Amino acid sequence: MSVSKTYKVPFITLIIVLWVCFITNISLGSVYIPLKDVFNGLIGNTTAQEAWQHIIQNYRLPKAITAILVGSGLGISGLLMQTLFRNPLAGPFVLGISSGASLGVALIILGSGLFGGLFASLFISKWGIVIAASLGSFLVLLAVLMVSIKVRDTMAILIIGLMFASITAAIVSVLSYFGSAEQLQQYIFWGFGSLGNLSWHELFIFSIIFSLGILLSIISIKSLNTLLLGENYATSLGLNIKRSRLIIIAATSLLAGTITAFAGPIAFIGLAIPHITRQIFNTSNHKILLPAVFLLGAIVMLICDSIAQLPHSDYTLPINAITSLIGAPVVIWLLVRKRKMVF
Repeated sequence: MSVSKTYKVPFITLIIVLWVCFITNISLGSVYIPLKDVFNGLIGNTTAQEAWQHIIQNYRLPKAITAILVGSGLGISGLLMQTLFRNPLAGPFVLGISSGASLGVALIILGSGLFGGLFASLFISKWGIVIAASLGSFLVLLAVLMVSIKVRDTMAILIIGLMFASITAAIVSVLSYFGSAEQLQQYIFWGFGSLGNLSWHELFIFSIIFSLGILLSIISIKSLNTLLLGENYATSLGLNIKRSRLIIIAATSLLAGTITAFAGPIAFIGLAIPHITRQIFNTSNHKILLPAVFLLGAIVMLICDSIAQLPHSDYTLPINAITSLIGAPVVIWLLVRKRKMVF
């Protein structure tokens, strides 16, 4: 993916900032670890205390990598959806993927009382919740893909996706009404989102699916640039709209669905990062936007996670609250400053 010389300095700057944020994120936490020992822990050398090496390699490093995957994946998903629907308010969950995942988790947690104690003991676990969220998002994806094959109007797919989200939200509301206080609390905590619950094995599986979504996104670059001209003009240039639409929806679903399954529903990032990137780079070329969104999404997510974990404190704030509190004002300021959207 060639990058114009005009954007070489901004990209180098983003890479340096990403590296600084990555190291800073690993060095912060409830336990103070000197920077020298952080570097030693990362490269596998002995640290001053054996416990520090365990904390770095088995908790902080996987969490930082998860933050990079989540931030970049949601940012790219939002970019794909905003371009496909030519709608600045479109985000990665506009097709109801997050709602499908939430429904799957709600059926496991809130519906466990309906299926009995054996069901609860088998499925209410970390992997049970991940599988339920994945199945929920996959079923919604399947429904949206079937609709996208039959429907020619892209805006109709957007509306249908929102309707799927409304249906799943209604079912979750019914389950919540009959759920116990303990079940509701567990479901609400899942909805807060979390980056620190993945083991290396889970992160490996997450990375494989994430890489497939990124690959489909890269394949779609030419189609995305053509779609900016409008579907009619894109068709006249020889673009297969249905095929391109399917690939873009599949890429978004793989990224957003997997992230929701492993880290919970993370707000703001997917909607705002593409806008911030466009304001910084002032371009609509996806050869530039895609890697820029990847880097900026990862940076913002690392910053939000560093703030959420309240350095040198035992408390950790919900990551969803931090992403919205920090991100939304930044977007408002950028849009007011520029007075128009680059799209």
